[in-house]
Amino acid sequence: MHALKITIKLFIALLILILISGSLGGYFIWRHFSQNLPDVQELKEVKFQTPLRIFSADGKLIAEYGEQRRTPIEYDQIPEHMIQAILAAEDSRFFDHFGVDLKGLARAGFQLISGSDVQTGGSTITMQVAKNFFLTPARTLERKFTEILLSLRIEKELTKHEIMELYVNKIYLGQRAYGVQAAANIYYGKDISELTLAQIATIAGLPKAPSAANPVSNPRRSVERRNWILGRMLALGYINDQEYEQAIVEPEIARYHTSDIELSAFYVAEMVRAEMFKLFGEDAYLDGYSVTTTIDSELQAAADQALRKGIRAYGERHGYHGPEARLQYRIQTQNKSSHEN
Repeated sequence: MHALKITIKLFIALLILILISGSLGGYFIWRHFSQNLPDVQELKEVKFQTPLRIFSADGKLIAEYGEQRRTPIEYDQIPEHMIQAILAAEDSRFFDHFGVDLKGLARAGFQLISGSDVQTGGSTITMQVAKNFFLTPARTLERKFTEILLSLRIEKELTKHEIMELYVNKIYLGQRAYGVQAAANIYYGKDISELTLAQIATIAGLPKAPSAANPVSNPRRSVERRNWILGRMLALGYINDQEYEQAIVEPEIARYHTSDIELSAFYVAEMVRAEMFKLFGEDAYLDGYSVTTTIDSELQAAADQALRKGIRAYGERHGYHGPEARLQYRIQTQNKSSHEN
């Protein structure tokens, strides 16, 4: 009996020692990483990369310059179904957790161990904001720990609405589209407020695999992902049976829509672009400048039409006299082909 008591005391002492060591270790790890965390307040003044847009005096789009297509929107402009679809696809407990979803991590881990397809990852929307704005894509334990600490700090400094707004404007959704508004324009040629439930679910499914589940390049995979998200929305009570049944049978009509250039004035556009680049450098294509010119769209369209008509008339009067010269490269290529034959 005496030996048993000693064993129990030793076990308890060892357990306490392990707990204390673990706590101290966790504290020092937290201190080490937290000292190097970026300033979360930067997110309150973030500037999204948006293209340079050039307009006529009466607001017609003449040209757009920039690698990323993005149109930032505020939280109140996001349709309720879009928020719900994102929650269903990425983080259904977003409004309940503190930046890290322990249940979500456990569920993703179980799906991974069981060999099933991991449809919802362990990363919360807050963790994705931390990663997209501050961290590298490297998959290391150190980076993951930093991501978790940064997520906790973001949740402390920002509201849930602010975090969601950052997320929907930052995420890459394929085809040069950054943010849900740009995706609505590019895939469906619509404002986000005009999308159907099925189209909303399609866009919400893109962050996980913007290429593999792209509705333009891989419509079959995209519809599978879309219908899975619609099923999740139904299970979570976001939509009813009738809405679900109508959405899952809707045909996928996505195609690539270019910028809706409303006025042909390329020479003017190039003059403005060159001047903006002289003033702001590469930032001219990133900081969302909108330049309004003195060009009247009706007069410009009339001048353009008159020029085209005049060129056609000149060609009809003087006829076609053949090419001025032939490219030497073509002759060499043809001679080489004949020699080989």
